[in-house]
Amino acid sequence: MAPATLVRMPFARSTVVRAAALWLAFVVVHLWLSVAVLHGPHTPLNDVSTVYRDWIFDGAHGLGWVGLDRVWVYPTVALLPMLLAAVAGFVHYSVVWLLLVALLDAGALALLTRGGTRFRAVGWWWLAFLVLLGPIAVGRIDSITIPIAMAGVLVVSRRPLVAGILLALATWIKVWPAALLLALLIAARRRIDVAAGAVGTSVVVVLVAFFVGGNWAAITGFVGQQTGRGLQIEAPVTTFWLWLEALGVSGVSTAFDQTLLTYQVSGPGVSVAANAMTAVMAVVFLGIVLLGVWASRRGVPASHLLAPLGLALTTAFIVTNKVGSPQYEGWLAVPVVLGLVLARGGARAFVAPAILVSVIAALTQVVYPWGYDALVLADRWMVVLITVRNGLLVALLVVALVRVVAAGRAGADTAEARPRGRGLARGEESGEAATADVAEAHSAGVRAQGRRRGGRIDA
Repeated sequence: MAPATLVRMPFARSTVVRAAALWLAFVVVHLWLSVAVLHGPHTPLNDVSTVYRDWIFDGAHGLGWVGLDRVWVYPTVALLPMLLAAVAGFVHYSVVWLLLVALLDAGALALLTRGGTRFRAVGWWWLAFLVLLGPIAVGRIDSITIPIAMAGVLVVSRRPLVAGILLALATWIKVWPAALLLALLIAARRRIDVAAGAVGTSVVVVLVAFFVGGNWAAITGFVGQQTGRGLQIEAPVTTFWLWLEALGVSGVSTAFDQTLLTYQVSGPGVSVAANAMTAVMAVVFLGIVLLGVWASRRGVPASHLLAPLGLALTTAFIVTNKVGSPQYEGWLAVPVVLGLVLARGGARAFVAPAILVSVIAALTQVVYPWGYDALVLADRWMVVLITVRNGLLVALLVVALVRVVAAGRAGADTAEARPRGRGLARGEESGEAATADVAEAHSAGVRAQGRRRGGRIDA
């Protein structure tokens, strides 16, 4: 047997073992999450097993379809995974839901690790993140959108049209992926293709909804559903009133809203703050968008801008939201995975944001489901803990914004150093065509991996 073959066989065997270990861990993680969400305190799967199930049950029995002929808190396409969970009947609704989430997560992991061993470490981080976030990671509609959004950002370089379709589809399930879509439209090299995919998908969704009997008020009703809500106890803005309650200030209390199925605070200034947060969110989003456009116009490569900008917009969605739910922290995995992948392709390291998000996830799991009673009662130890968690969310937003600014400054320096020859394309002069994004990072990883393997064989 040739020496090269002797070296290649152990290396290939080691690669297979490591890949098998990752997928075995995937199965173990999802089994644990499924058990925890089925049997954890405060019935963390209650939204699926009761609320989602009842919506589909009512529609199937002629009582009207939410998102089609009844105004709904979610966009219309959220009906699709809820319907799919009923394919084996309502008795097995929760189990089918958990299988659906696992299949979508498996697809995202397969896509993430297609670049070879170089990106397997990012897959391990994501699995660790799911464990840290806990059972809520599979127990809400957000768990459907996260792998779809992750797939969207991972294919944007080679398939920008598909990326637009996937992110628009995810947005029509739960609004938050619009933050990532916005980041792509600002930073991606082929933003027109992304926009075409997103707009085309939205048009198809609306037309199909009308075709199956939907009406405009119900299809678009989710847009105004959040504006009239109060301050939910887990939202960062609510921290001030939690402290007032914990310190025994009269007139401040927490109560369960039977209509919205959430705990909200009441007290002096709550209504003013709740009404103001929509405007605050709009102003913060506009500021981040303008900052991203500024950085992009200064010639920043998409691979350097996309992850921090996506992280900033996604985190802002959480920090400025008067509605706070534990599953929201799951959104952060997508821009972090993107940043870790791009870092392995030559962009700036994304370790600090990954560590911050991991700590945020762990603290969130303590809050819900394991320590939720203490939060409802405003126990001081829990108020301290959620204050730290919310403070870290603000810190994460600051870190992301600092990175966007740093990318903009570095982009200007790069543009000044770049020769201005006639061979430069128009897109290159504006920074749109430089070392674009994720698939290129994957390709670079594969090539680098191949060179390293070749070096060992030749040796």
